Amino acid sequence: MATVTRENIGLLNDKITVKVSQEDYLPNFEKAVKHFSKTANIPGFRKGQVPAGMIKKMSGQALFADEILKTVEKELMTYIQNEKLEIFAQPLSLENEAKNFDYNKPEAFDFAFEVGLKPAFDVDPLLAKTSLTRYNVKVTDEIVDQELDRLQLKGGKSSEPETVTGENNVLNLEFIETDSKGNIAEGAEKKENSLLVKTFSAAAQEKLMGKKVGDTVVLQLSKAFDKDRIEYITKDLGLANDKDAAKKYFQLTITKLTLIEKRELNEEFFNEVYPGQNIATAEAFREKLREEIGKYWKQEATNHLHNDLFETLVHETPIELPKDFLKRWLQKGGENPKTEAEAEQEYPNFDHQLRWTLISDKLIRDNKLDVSFDELKDNARTKLMSYYGLGGEQAEWMDSYLERLLQDEKYVDQTYRELITQKLFDWAEAKVNVKEEEITAEEFVKLPHKHHHHEH
Repeated sequence: MATVTRENIGLLNDKITVKVSQEDYLPNFEKAVKHFSKTANIPGFRKGQVPAGMIKKMSGQALFADEILKTVEKELMTYIQNEKLEIFAQPLSLENEAKNFDYNKPEAFDFAFEVGLKPAFDVDPLLAKTSLTRYNVKVTDEIVDQELDRLQLKGGKSSEPETVTGENNVLNLEFIETDSKGNIAEGAEKKENSLLVKTFSAAAQEKLMGKKVGDTVVLQLSKAFDKDRIEYITKDLGLANDKDAAKKYFQLTITKLTLIEKRELNEEFFNEVYPGQNIATAEAFREKLREEIGKYWKQEATNHLHNDLFETLVHETPIELPKDFLKRWLQKGGENPKTEAEAEQEYPNFDHQLRWTLISDKLIRDNKLDVSFDELKDNARTKLMSYYGLGGEQAEWMDSYLERLLQDEKYVDQTYRELITQKLFDWAEAKVNVKEEEITAEEFVKLPHKHHHHEH
C-alpha cells in the first residue's frame, strides 16, 4: 500500500515523499498491457490478437514507467486534497536522476516533491488604517475653451497658404542640430515633426511669422518651447535621456505649410460631435463639453485613487512568501525552463502580481463579491450603445447581437474580470479613509503614482 509523508524544509516550503509498492501499480500495468494488445496494429498479428509478451517486449518499459508515475501522481494529489493543503502552482519533483524502471523487476519506489504553501494573512487591519486622497479636478473655462478649439480644428478644412500667418498654421518641420550660430553639427541626423505654431513660445512664433516652405530658423529648444512642452519635444527628437537637451540649438526647415480653418459653431457641428443630443446653441454645446470633460477627469481621479489603493494593498499587506521555492518554480515549473539568473530577474514582477492575486482572491471570496449574468449583459449593452452612439434608444438588432456576443467565452471572461475588479476596488474604497481635495488639471497630471520601494 502506498504511503505519503511530509516534512517542513523551509518557510512555507514542505517536502512530500510518496512511496509506492508493486501492489499499487502492477495491476494497472497488466491492465494497460492487455488493453494495448487489443488495440495495437502490428504486422503479422490480427488486431486484438497480439500476445502480451510481444507488447511487453515492444512497449513494456514505457507502459511500466507510465503506470508508476500515474499511481504516484494520484497518491500525491489525493494527499494534498485530503490534507486541504493550499499550494502554489504544482509540486516540483526533487528527483534529479531518472529511476531505473524494469518491468521484469517490480519493486518499491520513493518519489520526493516540494510544495510552496499559501500563507494566511489579514487585510482588514490595513484597510482600516489607510488614508487616501480623491482629487477633484476643476473643469475651468480655459479647459473647455481648449477642448472646443481642438474639436473645431479637428473637423476644420485645410488649405496651403504661402506664408505662416497665425497660430493655427501647421508646420511640417525638419530638425537638425546646430551650434548657436546655426552651423550644422558634425554627424547630425535630421528628425521630422509636425507642430502647430501655437505650440511654440511667443518669441519663437514671432520668428516664424511670414516664413514659407523651404525657409529655416535656428532656435534653442529652451527658448522655442514653454517648459511644459519641452519634455514632449525632446522625446520626439530622441533626446529623452539627454539632461542637456533643452540647451541644444536646432535648425528648423519648413517642408510643408498648412492652415486649418476652424469649424463654425452651428447645429451641424454640434450634431457631428454629439449625435442625437439635439444641441442647438453654443452655450448648450459648451455645457455638454464641460459635462463630458468632468466625466473624464472623474474617471481619471478614480483610476488614480484605485492605483494608490492597489499599491498600498500589495506593498503593505503583511504576506510571507516561500521565495526560494517560487524562484525554483519560475526556473523549472513552466513550459520553457529558465536559468537561475533569468528567474532572479523575473521574480520581483512575479512577486508583485502574485501578492495581488492572493489579496484579490481572498477579498472576493471572503466578501462574496460576484458578477451576475444580467450585470454582464447590461454592461455589454451599455458599451454597444455608447460605441454606436445610440444614446438612450436601443436598436432592433441589439438583442440578437448581444446574444451572440455573450456566447463568446473570451469576451465573457474578460468582461467578468473587469466588473469583478471594479466591484473589488469599490468595496475596498469604502473601507479606507478617503479625503477629497480640489486640484487643477495641470497639478493632477504631475501627481506622483504611489509606489513603495522596499523589500518584502
